[in-house]
Amino acid sequence: MASHVKGDNSVKENVTETDGYNQSLDPYEEYKMDHRKRGMALIFNHNYFHGQLMLNSRSGTEADKQNLVVRFQELGFEVKAYDDYKREEVLSKIREAAGANHVDADCFVCVFLSHGENGHVYANDGQIEIQEITDLFKGDKCRSLVGKPKIFILQACRGDKHDDPVTPMDEVDSQINELVVDAGTLCTLPAGADFIMCYSVAEGYYSHRETMKGSWYIQDLCEVLRLYGSTLDFTDILTLVNRKVAYRSVENCRDRSALGKKQVDY
Repeated sequence: MASHVKGDNSVKENVTETDGYNQSLDPYEEYKMDHRKRGMALIFNHNYFHGQLMLNSRSGTEADKQNLVVRFQELGFEVKAYDDYKREEVLSKIREAAGANHVDADCFVCVFLSHGENGHVYANDGQIEIQEITDLFKGDKCRSLVGKPKIFILQACRGDKHDDPVTPMDEVDSQINELVVDAGTLCTLPAGADFIMCYSVAEGYYSHRETMKGSWYIQDLCEVLRLYGSTLDFTDILTLVNRKVAYRSVENCRDRSALGKKQVDY
């Protein structure tokens, strides 16, 4: 990640315009990214779920996790990854992170790879409210992260819609392995100052995941971090990720109604 992250002390969301990522940065709108440590990155990876939840396993999510671990380690983060943790186990790790001393850190990252709906993400045995998670990192509860970016990346479905594609001048690459979607409807929630909420799709739309390579959003996020993580600020990285995902099209999916459709980022 570059030595700066733009911020205006407000909630950030993924942006969809791509023509401004090379613009000069106002130093008064940048976070300080020159602390002794880059920071902590938590990754909660959920493939399997308790039977009572009636949720499909998430083939390909292991590829997402491994890809993220490599990218964040390359950027200097202390990475901690957890597989198929139960609700209370997830919350325990998050409370532990919120209570840690981040004085020497640039920022904090938390990633969820799971199913999601109605402002929740799923742990192995139940739902967790996204707001319950982000509340633990607000200024009155996590003072050592005040004024620092707190980045939450949520790879989960947000609905049951695809976007009809508009073919660009260059033909969109086709997918060679099977595509599935993450279940549920994940809605946008305000988080507070210095939070960057990164959703894999716009509200009401499917999030696509390849059963071998992982999700489109995480694949493209990791590729852009590999290429530009040390030169571009994070909001500009998100802009490029959105552009890459938007150029993908569903060509091999179990859901026949999804064929030829596109994913809409938020």
